[in-house]
Amino acid sequence: MREIVLDTETTGFEPADGHRIVEIGCVELMEHLPTGKTYRCYLNPERLVPIESQRVHGLTDEFLADKPKFADIADEFLEFIGDATLVIHNASFDMKFVNSELHRVGRPPIPYARAIDTIEIAKSKIPGARYSLDELCKRFSIDLSARTKHGALLDAELTSQVYLELLGGRQKKLSLSPIDRIDNAPDDVRTARARPVPLPSRLTQAEAEAHAQFVARELGKDPLWNAVSGVS
Repeated sequence: MREIVLDTETTGFEPADGHRIVEIGCVELMEHLPTGKTYRCYLNPERLVPIESQRVHGLTDEFLADKPKFADIADEFLEFIGDATLVIHNASFDMKFVNSELHRVGRPPIPYARAIDTIEIAKSKIPGARYSLDELCKRFSIDLSARTKHGALLDAELTSQVYLELLGGRQKKLSLSPIDRIDNAPDDVRTARARPVPLPSRLTQAEAEAHAQFVARELGKDPLWNAVSGVS
């Protein structure tokens, strides 16, 4: 199962007001695990970036002036996401901007039903909590030290970690080996111990005698059953 965790940075809040995407960031997941494949592109929005938005993501007019326009990267972006499910934090925001850009270049929109919103998952899993990306990262002890400003690729990477935690978390110490066969086990892994005094049998004397008679009658003299079970 292939999923793409997607995030965008923009010049403002509403594409209907003429605002555009200035950065796209994507992280690929396969079977809910990161593959290491990412996609990142800065875009010339063909308009000025308001100072309020620059304070959020740090992308200035000067920095974006020589970057490609969305029309120049539309094909490679669509090729990267393919037909994968899109995992997005606050999906309605990013989807309306992506679809606005696709509309500008004459491409069909991406159906909203194709997106998974991590905010909606968080609301069902932890009702009453705060659902910002920062707050969810703090809740799951996800490192935020690199997030001095918003960035599409960084936020997509953080969203992917939040998404995996919301699905139940990754078992970092999962081992399929029997616990008493683990070599050099860490201190927090305990080996199985035998009981110092075996538990008393719950068979009555009558049940034990009836079982012995059944084995002698049905399995014959010196049956393999006795050798395996230790019965003499």
